[in-house]
Amino acid sequence: MELKLDEYDKKIISYLQEDSSISNIELSKKIGLAPSSCLLRVKNLKEQKVLKQFTAVVDEKILGFEITCFVKVAMQPLNRETSTQFIDEVNKIPEVTECYTITGEAAFMLKIVAKNFQYYRNFIFDKLLSVPHVSNVETSIVVATEKKTNLIPLD
Repeated sequence: MELKLDEYDKKIISYLQEDSSISNIELSKKIGLAPSSCLLRVKNLKEQKVLKQFTAVVDEKILGFEITCFVKVAMQPLNRETSTQFIDEVNKIPEVTECYTITGEAAFMLKIVAKNFQYYRNFIFDKLLSVPHVSNVETSIVVATEKKTNLIPLD
């Protein structure tokens, strides 16, 4: 079900996607609404789950995570029970920053950050391959990031 957003809602979402730390007063000025109306709209967007959370975007490289990998994970057997168990285990591993159920030969695609190649090797053997029913792991290492955004187009 697609949610209908008016121009004010779209402006609110756009500004908050760019900088979620903007004050309500500043946001209301930018979109041309009274602060109380702006605050009510933000509250409604939260309640409708359009705005899921407000967070800071961290530069992983500055924190020492030099490697980003995308890892396809195959399961054997692949069924609801083993998938649920895998997801539960992956949610406990901080190096896994994203996890997707995908189609194809692999069941899952993970985004992983690692400090270096040795760290990643240890991660694979000590953490990922120790998860029950993981039958195959295929890694693609990011050489360069050409585009990275959390902005969702509104038109």
